[in-house]
Amino acid sequence: MQEKILILDFGSQYTQLIARRVRELNVYCEIHPFNKAPEITKEIKGVILSGSPFSVRDPQSPNPNLSVFRGKLPLLGVCYGAQLMAQKFGGEVTASKHREYGRAMLNITSPDNELLKNVPVQTQVWMSHGDTIAKIPEKFQIIASTPDVKVGAFQISGEQTWGIQYHPEVYHSTDGLQMLKNFIVSICGCSQNWTPASFIDSTISEIRNTVGNEKVILGLSGGVDSSVAAVLLHQAIGENLTCIFVDNGLLRKNEFGKVLDSYKNMGLNVIGVDAGKQFLDALSEITDPEKKRKAIGRVFIEVFDQEAHKIENVKWLAQGTIYPDVIESLSVNGPSATIKSHHNVGGLPDFMKLKIVEPLKLLFKDEVRRVGKELKISDTILGRHPFPGPGLGIRILGEVTAEKVRIVQEADDIFIEGLKESDLYNRVWQAAVILLPVQSVGVMGDERTYENAVVLRAVSSTDGMTADWVHLPYEFLSNMSNKIINNVKGINRVVYDISSKPPATIEWE
Repeated sequence: MQEKILILDFGSQYTQLIARRVRELNVYCEIHPFNKAPEITKEIKGVILSGSPFSVRDPQSPNPNLSVFRGKLPLLGVCYGAQLMAQKFGGEVTASKHREYGRAMLNITSPDNELLKNVPVQTQVWMSHGDTIAKIPEKFQIIASTPDVKVGAFQISGEQTWGIQYHPEVYHSTDGLQMLKNFIVSICGCSQNWTPASFIDSTISEIRNTVGNEKVILGLSGGVDSSVAAVLLHQAIGENLTCIFVDNGLLRKNEFGKVLDSYKNMGLNVIGVDAGKQFLDALSEITDPEKKRKAIGRVFIEVFDQEAHKIENVKWLAQGTIYPDVIESLSVNGPSATIKSHHNVGGLPDFMKLKIVEPLKLLFKDEVRRVGKELKISDTILGRHPFPGPGLGIRILGEVTAEKVRIVQEADDIFIEGLKESDLYNRVWQAAVILLPVQSVGVMGDERTYENAVVLRAVSSTDGMTADWVHLPYEFLSNMSNKIINNVKGINRVVYDISSKPPATIEWE
């Protein structure tokens, strides 16, 4: 029986962060939309109510039946969750005269309270709310306050029910992890036994029980997720797994051969397919970013389908789906507005009629890497920067041609190798070279040139949801500029992107 914490999502930007913090404590948890909560079972040890962009005073705000949980399981309301409990059970929530956003000093008035044990009586927390609890219901006891918020935290007398108006999951709440540990380990009684090793054992067993002796195909990308999924599946079903690695002609320089060799050295049964010409033909004269993504996705499906039909009696399609993909598809208000198509192809056509197996669908990206390390996958693969499914197709702004691909591959190779040689690669979460659809005047030797400009992009991040540009040394950037211009025919200008996400995205398309 896998014990778990249930997190009810009210649409907060921090909900995934709550889950990540719970899992840092080696406790499994699941996020469910507030209106799609699962039935309470013995596996569920406690419930956390997330924050929300809504106000509890809004008639349209999320308003679930909390009596399903209250008094039956330990319950912790975070920000909106705390205000919701206060309002539903007889208190009053008002628009705050002191809107609190950012750091605040929490004064603990009940230091012996189970939720606040081993926390200093004064501790910094992170606030993010415009409403406040003005009046608490009967039996609610205030256990902590800030200078501006009297009801910083409360417990309902005689119940394992708490509410806090700050965000313990955020890094700036200096003792937030201790508070979450108090709730999850001491109050809920979770045993902290959810580790990479235990995940591997249970997943291999589950794959064997689900798939049996049937054949499985998996599309490899060379990235972390599909590589870890492949090794897990291989350990479970061995030769019954066939991996297909498609070269779309938009990979990094020499990447197809290098990655193919590394997979074969891992003992995987891999088919490499060189389909670059098909992709370039499909991209001819297309300049719209979304149309490019769709063209690349369509050709991938055609090539993958063609190769899959060469393998007899395939019953399963494996995918490297990870937990953020699953959460997004179940979001409170439906999938988020489309900024761009998902960089992975979201499945194959119905006529293939394959059953789906997703061994990583419970994991966040950092957890995938930890599982990969436990599986002894090389750091060369686990430490690779994320690379978009459409590859260089979305790093070439405007129409994609073979000549433009060559230019970006050469410049990208110099940039990535330069980062590695200067011990900067691991400081960067993702690095890219983008070819602009503009030409600029330059001087080379005694001649004027009219050639292409490229952008270097390097960001730091933990999950890609937000990202900061990396302050690479000026000397390094100068060296990269000189090297690219001197060695890549067709480039006479190099610039560096200093935009963060938000408002910019990591990729340019």
